[in-house]
Amino acid sequence: MTRSMKHDIPGPDWRVMPEDVRAKGFAALFGASEPPIDVSQGLVVDVGFGRGEVLTELARRAPDVPHLGVERAFKRVLKQARRLARSELRNVRLLHARAEEAVELLSPGSVATFWVNFPDPWPKKRHGRRRLLQPAFVHALALRLRPGGRLEIATDDAPYAEEIEATLAAEPLLESLLPADAEGRRFVREMPGRIPTAYELEWRAEGRPLHFWTFRRIAGTLPA
Repeated sequence: MTRSMKHDIPGPDWRVMPEDVRAKGFAALFGASEPPIDVSQGLVVDVGFGRGEVLTELARRAPDVPHLGVERAFKRVLKQARRLARSELRNVRLLHARAEEAVELLSPGSVATFWVNFPDPWPKKRHGRRRLLQPAFVHALALRLRPGGRLEIATDDAPYAEEIEATLAAEPLLESLLPADAEGRRFVREMPGRIPTAYELEWRAEGRPLHFWTFRRIAGTLPA
């Protein structure tokens, strides 16, 4: 990758690093927009935004709401930064970090919605520990949601879906917004009105079974 590819952004550069967040905080980082974006209403966080189509469309539909895209792949962050620079959007920040590190930077009760779309299923058994949606991480997400905040999850991998289902069901801070099926599971195959990812469209064409969850943070006292 050339130097210009690393640094040439055709407009505002909305990328941030973990050290930026620690030094300034999200209020200051979003306040740099014109007009400033108020973070007190709660962030919308896309964890592992990939090609960025969902993040971009969410931000376009709610221009006054702060949106945070988290991605560990440098090239994907760079490409999305260039797309944003060419757009009129000013309510998105791109955090180049691992998902676990990014969530640690978020304060309890600071998030209105988390999106986790099609995380890597790590299908080999010996790689199962690398899966993102494990109990400790889901609990960390729940703690950062404000009461009534939502967690939206999708996967195309059936074995991973079983694991996600069990993990979500065991999290005491979350409740499903979907009715249980005949086997007591809380996912659906279709989510009307959902913004599809490019990969999702490809997988639908291949006939892969998709799984979608919508959970809500139970109202109550937030931890200190």
